[in-house]
Amino acid sequence: MEFSIVAQTLEILEKTTSKIQQASTLAMLFKRTPANVIDKVVYFLQGTLWPDWKGMPELGVGEKGIQKAIALAVGVNESEVEKLYKSLGDYGLVVERLKLGKQSKGSGLETFIKTTKTEQKKLDVDTVYNTLAKISMLQGEGSRDMKIRLLTALLMQADPREAKFIVRFVEGRLRLGVGEATIMDGLASAFGAPRDVIERAYNLYPDLGAIAKMLAEKGPSVLKEIKPTPGIPIRPMLAERGTDPVEILNKTGVPALAEFKYDGERGQIHKKGDTIWIFSRRLENITHQYPDVVEIARKQIKANEAIVEGEIVAIDPETGEFKPFQELMHRKREKDIYKAVKEVPVVVRLFDCLYVDGVDLTSRPLPERREWLKKIIEETDAFKIAEHMLVKDAKELETFFYKAIEGGCEGLVVKSIKIDSVYQAGVRGWLWVKYKRDYKSEITDTVDLVVVGAFHGRGKRAGTYGALLLAAYDPDTDMFVTVCKVGTGFTDEELASLPKKLEPYKLPQKHPKVYSELEADVWFEPALVAEIAGAEITLSPVHTCCWGWVKQGTGLSIRFPRFIRWREDKGPRDATTTKELYEMYLKKLRKISEKPETKTEEV
Repeated sequence: MEFSIVAQTLEILEKTTSKIQQASTLAMLFKRTPANVIDKVVYFLQGTLWPDWKGMPELGVGEKGIQKAIALAVGVNESEVEKLYKSLGDYGLVVERLKLGKQSKGSGLETFIKTTKTEQKKLDVDTVYNTLAKISMLQGEGSRDMKIRLLTALLMQADPREAKFIVRFVEGRLRLGVGEATIMDGLASAFGAPRDVIERAYNLYPDLGAIAKMLAEKGPSVLKEIKPTPGIPIRPMLAERGTDPVEILNKTGVPALAEFKYDGERGQIHKKGDTIWIFSRRLENITHQYPDVVEIARKQIKANEAIVEGEIVAIDPETGEFKPFQELMHRKREKDIYKAVKEVPVVVRLFDCLYVDGVDLTSRPLPERREWLKKIIEETDAFKIAEHMLVKDAKELETFFYKAIEGGCEGLVVKSIKIDSVYQAGVRGWLWVKYKRDYKSEITDTVDLVVVGAFHGRGKRAGTYGALLLAAYDPDTDMFVTVCKVGTGFTDEELASLPKKLEPYKLPQKHPKVYSELEADVWFEPALVAEIAGAEITLSPVHTCCWGWVKQGTGLSIRFPRFIRWREDKGPRDATTTKELYEMYLKKLRKISEKPETKTEEV
């Protein structure tokens, strides 16, 4: 398959914001794509060479390497590439313009020879993918120069449009605004597969390239055969949030299972024989960060094959008290992992069981999954089931909540135990409800928002950013809508490091998936998630979150927002949703209306 077909589609997608039109465009591409390369096409659309959970190396070509490859491929000085980049802010546009310029300068026999040569050696999908994979796999001394040579050869063979998207892919900035959901819509349309069947398969086997190849080769029926497999992560089930015990139990039903919500890193632990894998909430393979957990899981999970879920929590070895999530970040940054194990010891608190020795438990109700968990786990102080209790009313729930807080936890997760309490992989629903300490604060709730822009600092903040523009996620439109600007809560070190931290996501213009009435000084790709506290949710004439939902011409904003921490365990589409913020606002209004002294006009 010629890569020009993919590049042409990418250009159409780049200019399309409608999810329906994007899915239709993708469906046409998938119908034209041979089964033997459709997985590679899907990966390219996702901006990756393979799923993150495979733990494969990244491309490893930096800005200077891209700059040099473009210069060599087009036959200009690197200074000319750099100068053009400063003007355009996009290496993809730089290489496209340079190659177009070179084409327009050619004439006569020389142009004929070059054109004929290009037609004889048109790029195909396999060549592009395999070259990029080879670049990624190169490691060690001399690998940088070899990576640049391979990229140069690829760009020399590419036409201007193809080169633009190859460079953007290498840079990690395709900027298509196409998410997993849209790709699944395109696959469903192209192959006549039920959308829910594709999503279910993807939730159990999160590899859209492989899913696409199965569809193309064997048809929709093969997807129903996909089951949990040790070594392949399952997309995690997610919880809604609640603030009132009565309302929470109305959602889950009574009795309900209440579990301590630990301030740690969610880990999905897989076992097959003596082999252990640990995957994060974002499906990253984090096994190497927790050799101590690997060792204890191998001993304490009494099954040949199993997939269990739990929270990995840092502890004070002297007191046994839980420590905050941020402590675990030391394990990510420390090169000597065994040194980090000594400095930041952890315990595991388990809460679910998804698979045991060939038995798929994701379609079984929670009580049955818990029985399996008890059956296969030999508990120790460092590896045991999360503290929990069956609660029958709001008073019991509130009492247990305060016990969790006293124990150093964030709060509770309240879970339905009804017959339909299956494991909804990849879904956020009311079968699980978070009841967190932050929600009980009279001052603030916390939300997780995505950085989409920034404003230059002044005075003491000159040279860095004075405030960040933050957005919530609207899953109905697949857009990021602005909520607030935040400039407080940062330490001096955090402020100083903001430009460097955000540089990889910097864009020359607003991302197509960002809806903002404000004009930021700098725009970013929606990627980094920050936890934010605030005084209250208010109506705003400038922010676009829930625009027009409450009152025409207004959205919702957070008053007196304050930065708490970076949520490195969350992706942009895991952020607080517009629906969640709207529900929080309505609850505020209900509380006001319940006060007898409140005036009607205030309500």
